[in-house]
Amino acid sequence: MHAAGFTDVGVTRSQNQDAIFVCDKQIGPFPNLFIVADGMGGHKAGDVASGTAVEKFSGFVRDFAAQDFIQPENYLDLLVSAAQHAGEAIISKAKSDKSMQGMGTTLTACVIDNGKIFITHIGDSRAYAINQLAMKQLTTDHTFVEELLQTGRVSEEEARTHPKRHVLTRVLGVSDNMVVDGIVREIGDAAAVLLCSDGLTNMLDNESIMKIVNGLGYVEHRTRYLIDEANKKGGIDNISAILIDIGR
Repeated sequence: MHAAGFTDVGVTRSQNQDAIFVCDKQIGPFPNLFIVADGMGGHKAGDVASGTAVEKFSGFVRDFAAQDFIQPENYLDLLVSAAQHAGEAIISKAKSDKSMQGMGTTLTACVIDNGKIFITHIGDSRAYAINQLAMKQLTTDHTFVEELLQTGRVSEEEARTHPKRHVLTRVLGVSDNMVVDGIVREIGDAAAVLLCSDGLTNMLDNESIMKIVNGLGYVEHRTRYLIDEANKKGGIDNISAILIDIGR
């Protein structure tokens, strides 16, 4: 397994409020750990929220006291606990500084082990499993429009252009009662896993992403290429991508 991750401010934004974490080696009880966070809030607050989430999440895992007792069947519980810990840290910072009140962040984090992917997720950053034939979204967006789509009140075509498609219904750090998703999936015949912020998927369609991910070149080059192409298409938001080669 080889992985690479990059984050970019994009073309139109002056500040990058995304944050990523890439570790393809042992960290705490996990064999690897990958995180994408997309912050939101007032001036600098989004940057603080995403940075705090990544820092506190990875630190919680790295320093987990009962590492010897964690087995793969416990991975998901630890991922969810790390997300809750990160959310509490964001809330604490917001309470200590009025300029940061209301800040929050999306968060998608995963561990890959023995043919399975373990994911904790909140917001609209995404995880995908990709091979030559298909690109499967492993997470469900926590957005107003996704709720409409799930209940059949809009079609997929209508959802793509809906004026409220970017309105989030759940983020990390805004509420003490936050709920994060816990997901376990078989990797199956996936050749790669992609974690990304919506700055990538809003600019590139699935076909374009699949072509780059399945193309030639080192994983670092293909990850950078994804971001470069999103910028060429307009780069209207911060762009983050972590590409994890499974089958190469």
